[in-house]
Amino acid sequence: MTTVALLSAAVFVAMACVVLAMLLCTVRLLLGPTAQDRVLALDTLWMCVMLLSLVLGIRDASQIYFEAALMIALVGFVSTMAMAKFLLRGEVIE
Repeated sequence: MTTVALLSAAVFVAMACVVLAMLLCTVRLLLGPTAQDRVLALDTLWMCVMLLSLVLGIRDASQIYFEAALMIALVGFVSTMAMAKFLLRGEVIE
C-alpha cells in the first residue's frame, strides 16, 4: 500500500468518525434533558465542525480550510462562554 493510499484511507476513516460524532451530538442537542446538556452538545458540535474542516483541509491540501477552522474555534469558544454565563446568571452582559 502506498503512502498516498494510506493517507486517503485514514482521511476517509477520520471523516466518517467525525460525521458520526456530529450526528450523536445533534441527537443530544435535540433530546438533551437539561440546558447544560444542550450547551455541552453544542460545544462538542462546534469542535466536530472544526475537526471536519481540518480533515477536509488535509484531504484537499488547501490552507483556506485551516483558516476556517481557526475562525470556527474562536466563534465556538466565545459562544459557549456566553451560553454558560447566561445559564449561570441569567444574563450575558452585566
